[in-house]
Amino acid sequence: MRTLSQLALLLLLLRVVVQREGPSRSHSLQFLFMGASHPELGLPSFVALGDVDEHLFVYYDHESRKAKPRGPWIQKDEIDKFWMRLTQSLKGWDHMFIIDLWTIMDNHSQGQGSHILQVMLGCELLVEDNRSRSFWKYGYDGQDYLIFHPETMNWTAVQPEAQGTKQEWEINKIRAKQHRTYLERDCPEMLQRYLEIGSEILNKKVPPLVRVTRHTTHEGVTTLRCQAHNFSPVNITLSWLWDGKLLNQGTELGDIHPSGDGTFQSWIAVDVTPGEEQRYACQVEHPGLDQPLIMTWEHRPLSVTLATGITTGIIGSIIITTIVVIIWKKKKVSRGLIRSYILTEVN
Repeated sequence: MRTLSQLALLLLLLRVVVQREGPSRSHSLQFLFMGASHPELGLPSFVALGDVDEHLFVYYDHESRKAKPRGPWIQKDEIDKFWMRLTQSLKGWDHMFIIDLWTIMDNHSQGQGSHILQVMLGCELLVEDNRSRSFWKYGYDGQDYLIFHPETMNWTAVQPEAQGTKQEWEINKIRAKQHRTYLERDCPEMLQRYLEIGSEILNKKVPPLVRVTRHTTHEGVTTLRCQAHNFSPVNITLSWLWDGKLLNQGTELGDIHPSGDGTFQSWIAVDVTPGEEQRYACQVEHPGLDQPLIMTWEHRPLSVTLATGITTGIIGSIIITTIVVIIWKKKKVSRGLIRSYILTEVN
């Protein structure tokens, strides 16, 4: 069994950046695959993660060759056959992933050194008309590499070095047909099934726990930080008000990422002039709140200002689950479009 130090490059936080315009109007199913050509260096040869509406539900690795449940909403006895089918699918992807990695390396004439391949694929169902959108993207050594287009069954080479692989894969029509069938038929059907199984958890609205803290750097810069914890679903809007007016600049907005228990957390910060802290207020909007929550910093040296959208509740421990070696970050895009992705290298 690998030690924690051996997995230091693998067990990094899977950070989720989503649109913040308001309540979700879609549901999504996505898989993230990652593997290295030389696993003896501490990286896995293949790891797969799957999530529904940003909730992690499955983990698979090449060593165990078994799909393992993640999250309480998908661990019911009556769906044993479901896990068997999912395990078989992931075994197939495991096999093809390793072939694809070595194919890309051959096309790059890179027989030496360790190289990393990443794949992100999935679909999104739009609530209004039940239409689906999909994506299938490849990244190589931390850079976007190839994008599959199911409507034309062609590929876009994001990097010039990807032209050889693009041409080879476009000649193989069987691969393109299999990709399109999965994205247009299998993925939406699977997503509908997952939404049925996990409806109790996925539709649950948990209002955020919110606290405002004050920090001063050695350089004398004073910052107010508004932190939102333990909320679900993932959609949330955090903003700063100054004398009751919305601040459109001068703020720093953090990513939204999983807490590890089915909920999410995020933050927003603003630099302030010492003595004017009370002129600032953090405004939080979330589907679990009946109305926007307004929080200000209170000067309490031995305590922290903490509130929720309800009057009672127990503050659970927040455990951050670390998951992948390469962080896939979603770009913020215009409303109504499926989220796009970029690859970020590990520093």
